Amino acid sequence: MATGSNETKKKKGIALHWRILIGIGLGIIAGILLNKIAPYEEWSKYIKWAGDIFLRGLRMIVIPLVFTSIALGVAGMGNSAALGRIAGKTIGYYICTTAIAATIGLILVNLIKPGVGAPLNLSETVTDLGAASGDVSFIDQIVAIVPSNIFESMAKGDLLPIIFFAVIFGFFMNKVDQKYSGTLQTLFTSIYEVIMKITFFIITLAPYGVFAIVTTVVGKQSGDTQALLSMAGSLGVFVLVVWSGLIIQGVIVLPLLVRLLGKVNPWRHISKMSTALLTAFSTCSSGAALPINIRDSQEKCGISGKIASFVLPLGSTINMNGTALYECVTAIFIAQAYGIDLSIAQQIMIVFTALLAAIGTAGIPMAGMVMLTIVLSAVGLPLEGIGLVLAVEQLCDMPRTCINTYGDSCGAVIIARSEGEKLSI
Repeated sequence: MATGSNETKKKKGIALHWRILIGIGLGIIAGILLNKIAPYEEWSKYIKWAGDIFLRGLRMIVIPLVFTSIALGVAGMGNSAALGRIAGKTIGYYICTTAIAATIGLILVNLIKPGVGAPLNLSETVTDLGAASGDVSFIDQIVAIVPSNIFESMAKGDLLPIIFFAVIFGFFMNKVDQKYSGTLQTLFTSIYEVIMKITFFIITLAPYGVFAIVTTVVGKQSGDTQALLSMAGSLGVFVLVVWSGLIIQGVIVLPLLVRLLGKVNPWRHISKMSTALLTAFSTCSSGAALPINIRDSQEKCGISGKIASFVLPLGSTINMNGTALYECVTAIFIAQAYGIDLSIAQQIMIVFTALLAAIGTAGIPMAGMVMLTIVLSAVGLPLEGIGLVLAVEQLCDMPRTCINTYGDSCGAVIIARSEGEKLSI
């Protein structure tokens, strides 16, 4: 039954990717042709609304998705000393590897600067949104993470305080009487399942939203052929930066940790977990790969059910190495495209926010795009900048999901070895 469910998810994921790629292709063609028929200002209003609705739909589910997923994840750790020890190791590993990935992305995007000089004609939006104004200091932003009124933060869409409150709420959910904590977990699980259904519905609209966004972005530039070529070149370099960072994380950093901390052959481990990694790559969903990841970790790698059933599901929720790297690179790329000079403090805040945002990323296709709004909001960058990278979203989504799943598997190996287990790899 589980296998059939997983195959269904895989087929749906692949079908979605084809529809999105078709939407991107049609959007590029439509943007060029429509601009030859009529001025951009005349036709854009009839198409732009679809992209706006898609982005608003993503914003709509961010707060309930983040709050419920993080609260449930923290509450699911339990109260026993053994579970607390394993949870501490697991979270420590996930935070460290995700921070390393985000830092790699930060270094590469600052060295290569893919967004600098791209004629995207987006500077007029920056003034309206007050992007990266620098009025709030780094210390003030850290203090603001603790909400003075959680309902006010929810009303304003202030996501960092919401994440902080969700962690605290999930932790103390286990401290109350069992009948209350059980009721709360049932309630939150029900809400989370409903939000996931809504999220999947919104994601099915992605091809149409992407078509509208790409059409308007290309249409805005199609009057200038040189600008279009420059934009395509910048996006190509952007993809190169993302893939380079992911390769460094997946071929150097994680295998090195498996060798040093897990004391096993990392290449043999990759070979054993290849089915789960290919599933993650093809579906862009770490959730779809999770059942295979758990099965192969136990059957092929010799990891105990106790470790695999805790570390891997938790990792599928909070360990997003590839997503954090992608979000960090994307935020800096958007700032460069808008001509915004971010201070060192603001870039550190991007890394920190990418880390927190990755923890709240659900294991579903294109969920990283949902959580990217957190990173952009943290330093005042315009959310419309997401439209700049939607054309290459799929090219970045496949490898980063694969790295997310590989990072989970590496974590299971390292935690199992730290608990004294003997593995078969």
